[in-house]
Amino acid sequence: MDENIFSVNDAISNLWEKLGGWLDAIILKLPNFAVAILVMVLFYFAARIISKFSRRVLLKRINEESIKQMLSKIIFALVILVGFFIALGVMELDKVLTSVLAGAGVVGLAIGLALQGTLSNTFSGLMLSFLPKVRIGDYIEAGDSKGYVTEISLRNITIRQTDNEYVIIPNSIFIDNPFTNYSWSDRSRVDVSCGVGYEDDLQKVEDLVTKVIQDNFKQQEGEGVEFFFTEFGDSSINFVTRFWIDSKKPKPKLAAQHKAIKLIKKHFDEAGVNIPFPIRTLDFGKNKLQMASKNQD
Repeated sequence: MDENIFSVNDAISNLWEKLGGWLDAIILKLPNFAVAILVMVLFYFAARIISKFSRRVLLKRINEESIKQMLSKIIFALVILVGFFIALGVMELDKVLTSVLAGAGVVGLAIGLALQGTLSNTFSGLMLSFLPKVRIGDYIEAGDSKGYVTEISLRNITIRQTDNEYVIIPNSIFIDNPFTNYSWSDRSRVDVSCGVGYEDDLQKVEDLVTKVIQDNFKQQEGEGVEFFFTEFGDSSINFVTRFWIDSKKPKPKLAAQHKAIKLIKKHFDEAGVNIPFPIRTLDFGKNKLQMASKNQD
């Protein structure tokens, strides 16, 4: 019985000694703890200032608001993380710091392997945000889709087609394949094709079409109206005329083609130029066409 009482007292004594040692260590670390808290507070305010500065200045070229917010939050988190590591160093918790870094590396590797596709789309979205060749509102063609860019997010790019249907393209697919941006230049070329009869004066046709287009569509320096006969067709000699207009969207090009076709037809009628249509002759040869009469009751 006495041995049991002695063991309990001894254990309690050892526990108080350990608690006393911990308390002494805490008291000795209080200045370091206070400095660590101060470091975290300073880095918190520094993170807010740097995040706002980056959003207003460094991320000014990014058009998509969601990506601006995401990048500013990432910058904020990175600054806080740096402050956390410095605070651990101030408190002389080197072993804890090493363990945290090792754990972060393992977790980061696992997340990277699990989210390869998502991370690929995310980094592609970041690249698109800084890529000046694609902007919100541009009319582009990507693969089989044509439309206006309405959103560039961290996962995909959204295109609104002219029929008001939306196409969602993952960023990794979009950035790895060629695309056409029709809004990048202020001027676009319009092609109009037609045909005239074999009996018409071809030089007269060329001069007439060239004059009509030049009088109705203003050409800038380095541009001009082009006219080329392209082929001997089945019932006509075909040609194409090309000219330039102000256009960043598809509608002005359609309107210019509409106007040019009406003008060419009008002036051809006035000048007596024929626009033939295909004529097909059916030759039955020696076959005889017989009509079967109805039997009368």
